[in-house]
Amino acid sequence: MAVANLEAVKNCYLFKEMTEAEISSLAGLFAEKRVGEGLTVFLEHMPGESLFLIRKGIIRISRMISEGDEKTLVILGPEDVFGEMAILDGGPRAATARVIEEASLLSLNRSDFEILCDQNPRLGLRLLSNIVRVFSQRVRGNSEDYRTMLLWSLRAKP
Repeated sequence: MAVANLEAVKNCYLFKEMTEAEISSLAGLFAEKRVGEGLTVFLEHMPGESLFLIRKGIIRISRMISEGDEKTLVILGPEDVFGEMAILDGGPRAATARVIEEASLLSLNRSDFEILCDQNPRLGLRLLSNIVRVFSQRVRGNSEDYRTMLLWSLRAKP
């Protein structure tokens, strides 16, 4: 596996409060993958194995709400992270990720993350803490969106 170039994404929230040396040591864990426009990175309910960091491009995260009908949850761009739940629990994907604009993605495999935690617990904990922050922000954002939707629906009733 080639060492990923993290220079372009070093300001990503995933590396918050990390030193250049720590970011550099993480570079060997990330694999770069180019994905063309219109292609799917992963589908909802697929096994989750990796998180992804967008180096370049735009990704649409969506969920099926009925047969053949998808709801866009969020549009992500450079330095955004997605698929982080795969690192946290290894469960099935909660959403689908599709490429809107050709993308260069950096992926971190769950097993490589676990090796990092065994070999360098301090750095593993720092990365885990940042992953949890990203996840928590998403949960809070979704909760606020849900609250807004409920309030709107209550106002819309006759």
